[in-house]
Amino acid sequence: MSDYIDRKGLSVHRELGRFLETRALAKTGLNYDDFWRGFADIIHELGPKNRALLEKRETIQQQVDDWHKARAGKPHDAEAYRTFLSEIGYLVPEGPDFQIETANVDPEIAEIPGPQLVVPIMNARFALNAANARWGSLYDALYGTDALGTTPKPGGYDPEHGARAIAWGRAFLDQAVQLAAGSWADVNAVSVKEGALTPALADPAQFAGHAEDRIYLKNNGLMIELRLDAETPVGQQDRAGISDIRLESAMSAIMDCEDSVAAVDAEDKVLAYSNWLGLMDRTLTEEVTKGDKTITRKLSGDIHYTAPDGTQATHKGRVLMLVRNVGHLMTNPAILDKDGQEVPEGIMDAVVTTLCAMHDLMRDDGNSVKGSIYVVKPKMHGPEEVAFADEIFTRVEALLGLPQYTVKLGIMDEERRTSANLKECIRAAKHRVAFINTGFLDRTGDEIHTSMEAGPMVRKGDMKDAAWISAYEDRNVDVGLACGLRGRAQIGKGMWAMPDRMADMLEQKIAHPEAGANCAWVPSPTAATLHATHYHRVDVLARQDEIAAQGARSTLGELLTIPVAQGVNWSDAEIRDEVENNAQGILGYVVRWVDAGIGCSKVPDIHDVGLMEDRATCRISSQALANWLHHGVVSEAEVMDAMRAMAAKVDAQNADDPSYDPMAPGYDGEAFKAACDLVFKGRAQPSGYTEPMLHAHRLAKKAQMAG
Repeated sequence: MSDYIDRKGLSVHRELGRFLETRALAKTGLNYDDFWRGFADIIHELGPKNRALLEKRETIQQQVDDWHKARAGKPHDAEAYRTFLSEIGYLVPEGPDFQIETANVDPEIAEIPGPQLVVPIMNARFALNAANARWGSLYDALYGTDALGTTPKPGGYDPEHGARAIAWGRAFLDQAVQLAAGSWADVNAVSVKEGALTPALADPAQFAGHAEDRIYLKNNGLMIELRLDAETPVGQQDRAGISDIRLESAMSAIMDCEDSVAAVDAEDKVLAYSNWLGLMDRTLTEEVTKGDKTITRKLSGDIHYTAPDGTQATHKGRVLMLVRNVGHLMTNPAILDKDGQEVPEGIMDAVVTTLCAMHDLMRDDGNSVKGSIYVVKPKMHGPEEVAFADEIFTRVEALLGLPQYTVKLGIMDEERRTSANLKECIRAAKHRVAFINTGFLDRTGDEIHTSMEAGPMVRKGDMKDAAWISAYEDRNVDVGLACGLRGRAQIGKGMWAMPDRMADMLEQKIAHPEAGANCAWVPSPTAATLHATHYHRVDVLARQDEIAAQGARSTLGELLTIPVAQGVNWSDAEIRDEVENNAQGILGYVVRWVDAGIGCSKVPDIHDVGLMEDRATCRISSQALANWLHHGVVSEAEVMDAMRAMAAKVDAQNADDPSYDPMAPGYDGEAFKAACDLVFKGRAQPSGYTEPMLHAHRLAKKAQMAG
């Protein structure tokens, strides 16, 4: 029996067809025949446009390569370079000023700055944890990490460390909700009588309400919950009987079908779509065993309390969930078109994730209180590709009977041609834009690949000091504010990659709200709670007003500065360290991707520091090595020696995993071959992306396991 069934000229994998017809379409009121007919029309009509845009990418890249080759050995002429980019359509003319027109945007997007999580949708436990990360315990986050500079002593509750957490929490309250007199450290009791809070606040409007043993405060749009229980170990130690300070933490979470997952076939895609549907219709659960206890995780309920005026109030208990689709590049064998070709995965994602999100729109207390669906669209190159994404979702909305612009679009500013034309990219989706952000790692990978022929690039660690990066970060905010995103959309910043270093995060990541970002990525719910304290310290909306009043802080010329290493004479040791660092990072990530199907995890770096790794980090490392190989900074033999040595190191780092398949000494497994292909064939990869190689080797690995 064939693995595929025919649906209006589409060959649909049976597993995906079953999911769509028995689960996703159920209760939507959509006619099955009409759905499949419309789906097929979208694939057959937009598929050729998708392919044409990808061909245009390659044409532009070849023109850029040829320009650099023709000027090899000559000083870089920035003016001539910019003129050339305009002539080939890499740079497009900038139109008049405008304001986005996105409507029906939820408050978590438009009004309340706060942390944002990104989690692999194929992992139900992670997805549920992220969805429930709207609220988190500040005391747990302070006590259970290195946030205070040390960790608790082993062997039960450490009262000394607990006292430090309490003191930190009281100091936080002094900053966020100042008392009318004195300090929270001196408060002996907390109570509510006739709608008034004791102790009195300097601003009584910050008292939001109370429940039986809970007090609700608010600051900068974010809620704070004081739990009162003098019987707990912490409550006994606290002079006011406050057992916990809970913060509204992650305001939004991106449920990721892209960089943090390894989804290469129908089986993988159905798991991703099924979990997204489960979040939307609230049926997703996960059994979790701890010791001798098994608990069932599910979506949290809302919070109910009494407002100061005596009325009953409700506050959301879950984050606002966005879904990240894949970009325009990849295809997937889950569906074949009428010519037997794999369909564009981004178009398939658009139809299926929007269909699943319809289940959320069927109730009043859904994910979106405004009746919107939020889709983050990555890896788009320039305004024409953004306009194509807008066209895709217009067609999807018509297919599913949704009002136009129900789907709100997140534009990830992570490709050089998008950064350079950001204003026009936003204009191309001005009725949909609800999110823009910066992504340093993917953006760096594209920076290297685009200018591969310009010369050897600076080392990865020096890239953050390159001229283009500060212009990139500033322009993203400046352009977003100039286009009217304040009060309508998120302006985001990138991930804190070291989940075990929370003290460093507390010290450094406040730079993101200070930069005018009303959301920034964090690696865990615990990190979201700690990062939330930054949004109490910084009034981001006021900061955005200050930044907007400054005008443009950088130029397009600065953004287009190529990070070629000028006049550098690296020592052999410096070159070896850089090569081994990149090789170890690639191997540590790829071996999990290919062998275990894990798209994102905490991977030890060359110094055994755990880093959150996904395809973006792999892209920069592979392109960095490909660039140095191409320009003769290092030889193929030297890189291969480093790959083999680092494979042994990665094997040792995974020695405690009984399911791990070592790469050394054979060096003949799919994972090692994939890592080598990413480096030695890196120049030939479209835009330097890792997906084609990773997908090919993962499919080969899955075939081996099935055989």
